[in-house]
Amino acid sequence: MRPTKSTSVFTRFAKWTARATGRPAAFVMAATVIVVWGVTGPLFKFSDTWQLVINTGTTIVTFLMVFLIQNTQNRDTEALQVKLDELIRVTEGAHLVLLDLEELDDKQLDKVRATYEKLAAEAREDLKHGKDDTGVPDLGDEDEDQALLENKSPKAKGKRGKAKEKD
Repeated sequence: MRPTKSTSVFTRFAKWTARATGRPAAFVMAATVIVVWGVTGPLFKFSDTWQLVINTGTTIVTFLMVFLIQNTQNRDTEALQVKLDELIRVTEGAHLVLLDLEELDDKQLDKVRATYEKLAAEAREDLKHGKDDTGVPDLGDEDEDQALLENKSPKAKGKRGKAKEKD
């Protein structure tokens, strides 16, 4: 599967805008506009219209940039997730349940995070006692994890899973 470049006009425009506005020249241009506006204050006697020009201009630019930045962030995040999913997929011994993790609800994600926080705490303790912190530790009760992902009672799932193993 070879990715192709986007043909969407909006996506191309959003990418171009993100690149252009993230450069030092864009900052210098914005700062220059503010300086010119400030210097022209006495010329316009610091009138309401003079203030309205900068307020309106900055509001419009900010409003539009929010959408362009969000589009860029969404695209970058999705691309990063796909890359991470691919790394998990090709890593021998990796837990494939971690693929597409961003699609879990908060309760499910908190459960997975807690498991990894516990592993990290155990690894730190091992280091304090001079032990190695590498390896592939057991993540715990897989029946319970699967039940959580399916929003079922862990005990009921565990019993069914064990009954199947006996058959």
